[in-house]
Amino acid sequence: MFANGKTTSETLPEPGGAQLSSNRLASVSIKAVAAAVVISLTLLTTCICNHRHGPVYPHDLVVHGVCPQVSELVPERNQEIWEALGSTYSTEAFRSKAVDWLSGAVQVPTESYDYLGLVGVDSRWEIFQAFHDYLFEAFPLVHTVLELTKVNTYGLVYVWKGSNGKLKPLLLAAHQVSFRCFSQMSYLLSPRPSSNGSTHLSLGDFVWGRGSSDDKSGLIGIMSAVETMLANGYRPTRTVVLAFGFDEECGGSQGAQSLAVKLEEMFGKDGYAMLVDEGAGYGEQFGRMFATPGIAEKGTMDVLVKVKTPGGHSSIPPPHTSIGILAQLLVKIEENPFKVELARGSPTYKSFRCLAAHAPALPKQLRRDILRSSFSEKALHAAEKELFKNPAFKSLVGTTQAIDIIQGGVKVNALPEEAWAIMNHRISTESSVDETKFHDTEILKPLAKAFNLSYTAFGARINHIDDPAYGSLDLSEPFGQTAYEPAPITPTDEGAAPYELLSGTIKAAYNSHRGVSGDDTIAVSPGIMSGNTDTRFYWRLTRHIFRYRHHAGAAGGLPPKGIHTVNEAMSIENFVEIIRFFTTLILNVDESLLS
Repeated sequence: MFANGKTTSETLPEPGGAQLSSNRLASVSIKAVAAAVVISLTLLTTCICNHRHGPVYPHDLVVHGVCPQVSELVPERNQEIWEALGSTYSTEAFRSKAVDWLSGAVQVPTESYDYLGLVGVDSRWEIFQAFHDYLFEAFPLVHTVLELTKVNTYGLVYVWKGSNGKLKPLLLAAHQVSFRCFSQMSYLLSPRPSSNGSTHLSLGDFVWGRGSSDDKSGLIGIMSAVETMLANGYRPTRTVVLAFGFDEECGGSQGAQSLAVKLEEMFGKDGYAMLVDEGAGYGEQFGRMFATPGIAEKGTMDVLVKVKTPGGHSSIPPPHTSIGILAQLLVKIEENPFKVELARGSPTYKSFRCLAAHAPALPKQLRRDILRSSFSEKALHAAEKELFKNPAFKSLVGTTQAIDIIQGGVKVNALPEEAWAIMNHRISTESSVDETKFHDTEILKPLAKAFNLSYTAFGARINHIDDPAYGSLDLSEPFGQTAYEPAPITPTDEGAAPYELLSGTIKAAYNSHRGVSGDDTIAVSPGIMSGNTDTRFYWRLTRHIFRYRHHAGAAGGLPPKGIHTVNEAMSIENFVEIIRFFTTLILNVDESLLS
């Protein structure tokens, strides 16, 4: 695989493919050593000449080595089938077939709920069998050639066996479930209602409906790529595993958590070469197209804030009812957000450094501050201040809090004896679950005392009131859910073979779909997921986990527009490109020796 035009030893082609000559390897090594010597001498001279005022680095030297880019990675041993499939994907006939595949999947309403019982007990899970029936009908070759294992009834694991069992498999993940939108307009009516009464709409350049983007575009994109590759006679050298959970939108405890156990049982701990699951995509930022595969994921925790006070007739009210007290508690929480700081080495810091190195329209002073921030505290704080003017950027960096559900009272003339709210935290990669609990607990201490409430937080008694308490305040995790720590960070340093392979694949798929070539059409930057994925359960399977879906317009780690709300839609053109991306990824991984 090529990085800056050079081949890395970790991703040599499969035996039988093209090999670099020893002379070329020697030439690369000599050039690298020479460059390193020149840089070292320049740095030394610069520092000595400016020792009185501290080190001052020239702009071009600071940029050197920041966010290095790899070349587009076009399959070599598999080039013939890659080009043939590329031609197929460009036809109107295939575009029409892709629309049918995705719109058919959207017509099966596999919606999520926060309050779902166990599989086999709660009948709302049964819709997933209808979805499995659709997959079986739509992708006959996949179900003929690949080995299918069902986990906890509705989890799906497909194994496409390669000819070389010594190579670690590629793991591609997606989820079957779609987000349940409460608006009646969440599904748009179709001119062609399906037989089961569900509807979708393929209108103009988009397929509309729940799950069209999140994440049936990923699941059906993977299945479409594999089905088409099988139809063209392709057989892999490296095993490919597909894992499709069914409850990602409600925590993954019955789907991905069960799948993780099975996947490890199949190939062992750290038994997969790399994993690609749902995530962001690519989009324009400051005059340059960037793709931002997520190399990390925030932690997550829900917190139930519950207030209990005496009831009674509303004609004789106290100064504050439980609802009034809860309202003040929630205001206090929103007035005291988590402190947000840009930490060197964090995924978001790496993303901003890539902008400074490759985005031509980035303001000059901001570029200078970001580049100098690696050694200057003043520059780091200046960059932080400017970047955080964008609320989306700031949310990606720090721990967030969002009060999403509230309830209290049962009758207009009865004092509410209980009121509660639930807030959702997405925990910074630089923080932890314990720090988040501590922050929430400390913020509400003064108000618990002011309202004479006994205070318990996450099972621990916080205050000790001598006189009888007026009521109680309790913080806990709702729904029996478990908080999750931030994910381990996937390696991206120069020489990190899976990241470089993915980067080259993104460029090749992007270029191929547009009929262009070159290494500068799109830059690839490490990113972070703004939300959580099923990968929270897959940490033991591989160190190389990427959250990336090749969605157009999903820049900077932000989710595509329209997900988790009305009018969710998927661009047909982009969906075909997603199929092309998965095809290119499978072929590239197949002919490289990822260890």
